[in-house]
Amino acid sequence: MKKTNYNAIAMASFALLLGMLSCKPKNAGNAVSADAAAKAYVAPGKYDEYYNFVSGGFSGQMAVYGLPSGRLLRVIPAFSVDPEKGYGYSEETKAMLNTSHGFVPWDDLHHPELSQTNGEIDGRWVFGNANNTPRVARIDLTTFRTAEIIELPNSAGNHSSPFITENTEYVVAGTRFSVPPDNVNGDVPINTYKQNFKGTLSFISVAKEDGKMDIAFQIQCPGVNFDLSHAGKGKSHGWFFFSCYNTEQANTLLEVNASQRDKDFIMAVNWKKAEEYLKAGKGRKQSVKYASNRYDEKSHTATSTIKTEVVVLDAKELKDICYMIPCPKSPHGCDVDPSGEYIVGSGKLAALIPVFSFDKLQKAIAAKDFEGEYDGIPVVKYESALYGEVKKPGLGPLHTEFDGKGNAYTSFFVSSEVVKWNIKDLKVLDRVPTYYSVGHLSIPGGDTKKPSPKYLVAYNKITKDRYLPTGPELAQSAQLYDISGDKMQMILDFPTIGEPHYAQSAPADVIRKNSVKFYKIDENKHPYVTKGEPASKVVREGNKVHVYMTAIRSHFSPDNIEGIKVGDEVYFHVTNLEQDWDVPHGFAVKGASNAELLIMPGETQTLKWNPDKPGMFPVYCTDFCSALHQEMQGYVRVSPAGSNVPLTFSLGTNQPKAEAAPAAKK
Repeated sequence: MKKTNYNAIAMASFALLLGMLSCKPKNAGNAVSADAAAKAYVAPGKYDEYYNFVSGGFSGQMAVYGLPSGRLLRVIPAFSVDPEKGYGYSEETKAMLNTSHGFVPWDDLHHPELSQTNGEIDGRWVFGNANNTPRVARIDLTTFRTAEIIELPNSAGNHSSPFITENTEYVVAGTRFSVPPDNVNGDVPINTYKQNFKGTLSFISVAKEDGKMDIAFQIQCPGVNFDLSHAGKGKSHGWFFFSCYNTEQANTLLEVNASQRDKDFIMAVNWKKAEEYLKAGKGRKQSVKYASNRYDEKSHTATSTIKTEVVVLDAKELKDICYMIPCPKSPHGCDVDPSGEYIVGSGKLAALIPVFSFDKLQKAIAAKDFEGEYDGIPVVKYESALYGEVKKPGLGPLHTEFDGKGNAYTSFFVSSEVVKWNIKDLKVLDRVPTYYSVGHLSIPGGDTKKPSPKYLVAYNKITKDRYLPTGPELAQSAQLYDISGDKMQMILDFPTIGEPHYAQSAPADVIRKNSVKFYKIDENKHPYVTKGEPASKVVREGNKVHVYMTAIRSHFSPDNIEGIKVGDEVYFHVTNLEQDWDVPHGFAVKGASNAELLIMPGETQTLKWNPDKPGMFPVYCTDFCSALHQEMQGYVRVSPAGSNVPLTFSLGTNQPKAEAAPAAKK
């Protein structure tokens, strides 16, 4: 592969970027026409057409917006503690953030992925990746809650994740950072990268009925960085495609050292063939350590299990499961069109877009039309897999989505625009500015067999002058385009939480028809549930005190507790007795070092409290629930350690005796 003058390219790109940031695009004046507001308007009380699931980036959460309104509907805690909902603070949810490293209360969520059946969104689950401490979360879309998190061994930087096969057979994750495998000594010199570092692909099985995840197998690959991926579909079902960079296997200053070659690779993985090798016993069992965390909606409680083994297939030994396709250097996006025939690579430093043909790839593999091997992996000749190139589409191509009408839409980071082009003739059809530094794109169903070609959303890294200034930190941005016609039209932009990366959208009717509105109290299997006020109580077990508490508009039962002592561990098990939609209750106690609880109707949640000094500690409802919400409170009396104050509790009976009113003077 030819070498190129990286410094010259970098300087030219930097100069162009400065130019783009210093002035608005030439066609900015007509980017938004007068009817834009009407197209994005959703009247008060009306529902949006789509749910838009957006990565929260470094917040570790996932955000849900309505389209076309851009209204924020919910923030779903996944990999980070959330004091608003008590996630990661309540005793029931702490286990969700357990890992082989212990309790990890933060992560970096980059990519949502909606479950599919027959290559179409089915509205059951949305998956998200933890980029920092490698994990994958499954969010249940009946409750919009994180139902499961699985940790990934042999991985570091779970970026190429969590992309799925067309029937959600697997959620697939590729490591961003190649590292020594977990079962060997990782205490090696960093400059032994080429000898000791490996890249691992994880294939996570998803149970059809309940979605439970487990690591089915892993594939050990050369020590490269995996950036993004997508599954094949239709004719290419059974294959998976990954963008790879740092094929130089550099370990320092990758900005320069990982950009020496003209081309890196798209890796094509035949996972059906991998399954055959697995059944034939070609995998090796490897000792590892990873957490599998699941939340039970009946007991309202999470459990964490540490698992100790995975099965690994070696791509270097099993040469017909992985193939390398040369792709312009530093590819980011790796996208498959609705037919499954075309695979689009996006070299960030290229001024063209390569489009590969699945049919041509199969012919090249069958004919062994290779240019050699890369660390034991066959390398298919570029021209043998190439369908064609989109010439001069823009600068800095990142990510491509499809409209199902034969068109592709690619984001360009350097030239800050979205470009529409035809898949068959590779001609550019339209381009619109994004203001500024766009990253990913999302069309509802845009990576499935059946896109909904009405809207496109661009997710931007910089807002600059789009919104009122808020000091040195600015919100990131999403921009909504109408793509129903021949020309794209921007109709809205709106701020987003964290740093948005990828996002996916689904028709509202696919999801909301299955939405849970409240939990049936009779089905509550929590070990400390209190199903009615008469059952509320306070029980001492040594220095542990369990408060079986209920909440209903507008009081707790009990609301007065005495006999708690310094040094006790107090567990408030609060059951929300409401059986009406949208009547949550909150619970907080003065001086608690964790967060509040937010308890949905019919649910039980637990707050652990360690009182550290004697005194009077109010408790109260934190979520406005009724006209008498302010009256929903109580008191906990804490006495010194060793005190003889008996443990008592009450509701409505612990009042001082009323004195008779003085007689009126004659």
